Amino acid sequence: MSGKTKPALVIAASVNAGASARTAVEQSLVRAESDTLNAIIRVHRARALAAADAVDARVRAGERLPLAGVPIALKDNLCLTGAEVGCCSRILTGFISPYTATAVERLERAGAVVVATTNMDEFAMGSSNETSCHGPVRNPRDPSRIPGGSSGGSAASVAAGIVPIALGSDTGGSIRQPASLCGAVGMKPSYGAVSRFGLIAFGSSLDQIGPFATSTADAAAALAVMAGQDANDSTSSPRTWSGLTDLGEAATALRGVRVGVIEEHLAGLTPGVRARLDAAKSALTAAGATLVPVSLPHERHSVAVYYVIATGEASSNLARFDGLRFGPRVDQPKSLHDLYARNRATGFGPEVRRRILLGTYVLSTGYYDAYYKKAQQVRNLICQDYTTAFAACDVILGPVSPTTAFKAGEKLSDPLQMYLSDIFTIAANLAGVPAISVPFGTDEQGLPVGLQLQTAINQDARLLKIAAGLEALAR
Repeated sequence: MSGKTKPALVIAASVNAGASARTAVEQSLVRAESDTLNAIIRVHRARALAAADAVDARVRAGERLPLAGVPIALKDNLCLTGAEVGCCSRILTGFISPYTATAVERLERAGAVVVATTNMDEFAMGSSNETSCHGPVRNPRDPSRIPGGSSGGSAASVAAGIVPIALGSDTGGSIRQPASLCGAVGMKPSYGAVSRFGLIAFGSSLDQIGPFATSTADAAAALAVMAGQDANDSTSSPRTWSGLTDLGEAATALRGVRVGVIEEHLAGLTPGVRARLDAAKSALTAAGATLVPVSLPHERHSVAVYYVIATGEASSNLARFDGLRFGPRVDQPKSLHDLYARNRATGFGPEVRRRILLGTYVLSTGYYDAYYKKAQQVRNLICQDYTTAFAACDVILGPVSPTTAFKAGEKLSDPLQMYLSDIFTIAANLAGVPAISVPFGTDEQGLPVGLQLQTAINQDARLLKIAAGLEALAR
């Protein structure tokens, strides 16, 4: 692979000062085409070069663009006009999107250039990026290990230096967990901050688009461009998302900040992850923050709640994928039922089929009240826990994952162990609060450890400022 990318804000400043966007994009295209991690599944060379030329023309005409010439990559569940989008599933093979996702459109308007599409777990269902029809992604720090999921390709493409910014989606930790395991910054914004229009849905009350980046500042720059209400998404927030890039001085960002710590989070951590968490607590205290014990008493139910609500929503959302309107269709079906059954049996992988079956079961007559309704009631308790916790602290610090990146294939035969990889990330999706993974050193094997920060809903600007302070302590 030819070198590594510069930070997004460095590229943008350079292009706005007269450097060539086309040159920056060509360099990223070379890296994408030389990818050895299986992080990239499509390279959009012609489109990217045309877009870079358009950015150069806009800058010459006097425009100053916040992301001028910045190469970006998109997870394979984000729509891009005229490009194939397939959620890394056989059932969507050959589907060409007729429109572009709002978040992507806003980035392009700000001068960013889409160079590639990244690998992912099929329909964003997985924690290791091993369920993709394009094969598994490898971790850039150790190719024998997984990069995390479901946005593993986006995390790996940033950590490997292919692009400075990539987009992912986060339904239960799918941005933060791979960011942690690959050593990148990864943020899930508040629910409603970024339009979901053009994101192929998994769990509509949980899904959120967010950025991967090499720094908090770059992540903030991307979020500032994407955030805002969208008429095409009724769940997008009407609030004004100001101050997202006002990170202040790292040296003073943490003074007086009340950092909530949850004792229950220490159970089950590997020694390397716990050591980095303890180091962060000491560093935060030395930087002027105050550690405050808080509790999320119902968080222990979050995995169970998630796998009722998310699978129920997935069952509904994925019902449209039947092989009739798009994607491949089986030959010579005996009946309409046979057509549906065979299309889905061959089109969906085993993990997606498992979750559709679970979701259909919990929504079925006689079981809805016992499972789905009960899960929503516990979800409300989790939201109340966050409200109580944030009355006592400004931000919650904790682990992203109980472990660092595990070996490829290690958990494929044990879905429960795989699901527990997201035990610390799911609650933020259930409550809709913003959360970010910030790299904070490595474990004894040299594998990256990310730490999670969470703030109250709609406090994304505060979260980014505190994250920038924590990031500075890790240097």
